[in-house]
Amino acid sequence: MPLQRRLPKRGFTPLTRTVYSLINLGQLDVFEAGSKVDTQALVSKGLVKSMADSVKILANGEISKSLSVTVSKFSKSAKEKIVAAGGTAEEIL
Repeated sequence: MPLQRRLPKRGFTPLTRTVYSLINLGQLDVFEAGSKVDTQALVSKGLVKSMADSVKILANGEISKSLSVTVSKFSKSAKEKIVAAGGTAEEIL
């Protein structure tokens, strides 16, 4: 029996897959109003494990403060909630 038939078959894992650290809007209440929130600030507060992680902000929860948020990705409704609270939402590449 050839080797490729003897080995168990597994699914395909793409090499260019991006894994995001997910942050809810409710978790951003640990920051003071008017502060700048980026990956480094999230790591210092313990919300993200390392600076190498890509961060995505989700719309679960409410935001009551005006924050300047700069991360990799936002959900559409999270971006709308941040802007409605008087803050800015900026994506980095």
